[in-house]
Amino acid sequence: MTGLRHVTPDQAAVPSVDGTGCHAGAGQMAEAARAAGNSDLLNRYAKDYPQGPHDKPQSMCPAFGSLRVGLRMRRVATVLSGSACCVYGLTFVSHFYGARRSVGYVPFNSESLVTGKLFEDIRDAVHELADPERYDAVVVTNLCVPTASGVPLRLLPNEINGVRIVGIDVPGFGVPTHAEAKDVLAGAMLAYARAEIMAGPVAAPAAGRSDRPAVALLGEMFPADPMMIGAMLAPLGLAAGPVVPCREWRELYAALDCKVVAAIHPFYTAAVREFQAAGRTVVGSGPVGFDGTMDWLKNIGEAYDVSAEKIIAAQNAFGAAIKVALAANPIKGRITLSGYEGSELLVARLLIESGADVPYVGTACARSAWSEADRAWLVDKGVAVKFRASLEDDCAAMEGFQPDLAIGTTPVVQKAKELGIPSLYFTNLISARPLMGPAGAGSLAQVINAAMGNKARMVGMKAFFEGVGKADTAGIWEGAPNLRPDFRAAHQKKIDKLARAAKAEEMI
Repeated sequence: MTGLRHVTPDQAAVPSVDGTGCHAGAGQMAEAARAAGNSDLLNRYAKDYPQGPHDKPQSMCPAFGSLRVGLRMRRVATVLSGSACCVYGLTFVSHFYGARRSVGYVPFNSESLVTGKLFEDIRDAVHELADPERYDAVVVTNLCVPTASGVPLRLLPNEINGVRIVGIDVPGFGVPTHAEAKDVLAGAMLAYARAEIMAGPVAAPAAGRSDRPAVALLGEMFPADPMMIGAMLAPLGLAAGPVVPCREWRELYAALDCKVVAAIHPFYTAAVREFQAAGRTVVGSGPVGFDGTMDWLKNIGEAYDVSAEKIIAAQNAFGAAIKVALAANPIKGRITLSGYEGSELLVARLLIESGADVPYVGTACARSAWSEADRAWLVDKGVAVKFRASLEDDCAAMEGFQPDLAIGTTPVVQKAKELGIPSLYFTNLISARPLMGPAGAGSLAQVINAAMGNKARMVGMKAFFEGVGKADTAGIWEGAPNLRPDFRAAHQKKIDKLARAAKAEEMI
């Protein structure tokens, strides 16, 4: 199978016939990738995104993050190279989240993968797509199998007919979370844009350049947050710059033009590297709650050499409003918080300043210099902060602390409901709200308090369904279910035997 296919919102990917490594162990895939010449790539990812307790992600495929970044950019085409099952899942979830755009897909089989024909097919597909009337850039993404097989996207031309070609590898065995996959593409695009700037003049932003020094904002945010940040920066004589990941290519130039970068989300390691290579100052944390906003305005102002008088004026202009908003929207109750978006520590700070008791915060992202201020603040408040938190960590914290509300990922929410604990899904219900400044100070109270008010309903539902069984015995049975533990024992022996054989091969 060769050539480019387009997976649209109403189409499913056609299953490929490769039947290869997608279901293999992460360790085997990583070793295959190193043997295929991708050691430098995996070493860089290991440094940028240090692994946690698991050798593969516990959430959605990481490539969803980079895919979403590309699909949100104007005049950017996206091509995936990977097993059809992976492409189907990624395109499904991207269209589910409203992509409304086709995704290119280059299928392969075992022969085209081994002989190098897959790379030729990708190159042909890129040439087919590179229409300067339609696109500024084409992003090509290797998923697990092509990365493990060493498909060399670095050999693609940098540009075709004036259309930029950006090739990235986003394997699940090298990039732990979909949040960090956003950084893979954002960093690659910033590196490309920085090279263009160094080579000569580049296009100005469509809206023109600000008449005030600007602060680039690193991390996807609720749309109202950049506007709120801009209002808080105005008394300092500053403006809010572009948000990275950007919505169009020329915004990358404007972001790199900013002297100061605010790492609102702290996991953008590759992006930070490009900004620092351009000589820009990076400031961590964000303007959340009273303490966070006061510290952030001070740090941003000092990074731009703003006078102490202006910094104090900006703090006074917004500090009182934030205190009023927090006092008017109190949150009373114990909350455990976990997620994989990277903003968990900021949300925890806001909850605590709103009056909540937050004994545990877990984030699937790694600890970094840009989250250190938030970590220190939370630890000082007696919070247990867990970086690279696993699902087991999050569930154990919830069961141990018995909160009035559990905020977390889908499986955490599911577990909480089984226990009769009110719960909220972090990604859709918490991170999709304003968090910054006075607007963020009262944004969470309504949904949080409403959820905690459902405790009696959750207890009633749990009591209503008591006795219907769970796991293998879930449902209504006429007699006991036929569990056949002998079958399970025999199957477990097969699994153990395969594991011992794999371990022996590793030793050889």
